[in-house]
Amino acid sequence: MSTIDASVLNRVNQSANNAQVASNSQEMRDNFMTLLVTQLRNQDPLNPMENNEMTSQLAQINTVSGIESLNDTMQTINGQMEAAKTMQASALIGRAVLVPGDRILVGNEGEGDATPFGIELNAPAESVKINIYNASGMLVRRMDLGEVGSGPQSFSWDGKMDDGTAAPAGAYKFTVEATNGDQPVTSERFNYAQVIAVSMTDSGPRLDLGGILEPVRLEDIRQII
Repeated sequence: MSTIDASVLNRVNQSANNAQVASNSQEMRDNFMTLLVTQLRNQDPLNPMENNEMTSQLAQINTVSGIESLNDTMQTINGQMEAAKTMQASALIGRAVLVPGDRILVGNEGEGDATPFGIELNAPAESVKINIYNASGMLVRRMDLGEVGSGPQSFSWDGKMDDGTAAPAGAYKFTVEATNGDQPVTSERFNYAQVIAVSMTDSGPRLDLGGILEPVRLEDIRQII
């Protein structure tokens, strides 16, 4: 039986250690090939490596290659998806959207130009009421929407308070009371915003809503008005 030189063993051991910290599959393949070639060169001629052993090691190399190919494909798909998201986001510049929030803005007094708002019920409701509060937390308007179905829907406020006078210009907040019989219905609130720009981040495109609201993801948009 032939003796394997110590330097060869050192190189093999070093390759094995490197395989554990290899940063990519190319290094792993190189380490596998180094080990395999070293085994073939130093095997006992009277007791050579069995075919199934060689097949097993070659299969490991093919597995690593397959994983790398799959990773490359996934990276390509992810890149295409991010590019598509960017195109979608860019197309929304200048458009009005409903995003999560509870804000209603009123412009010039008496004009009734309050921004739309939206709600999303997780089930149809027989009774839905909207309570609108000013910046001091005072209830200024209570709206009865009646029956409302499930899913995202947008509504408008005429900008008038319960006493019929025009609401002062400024920011207001709203809450939702939705019931079906005696049971409350869960709801989510959305406020109006206009997309003015798109910024790119490590986690994908973000829609700039003018600085009043935090930038949002495409997935945050519930309705395009």
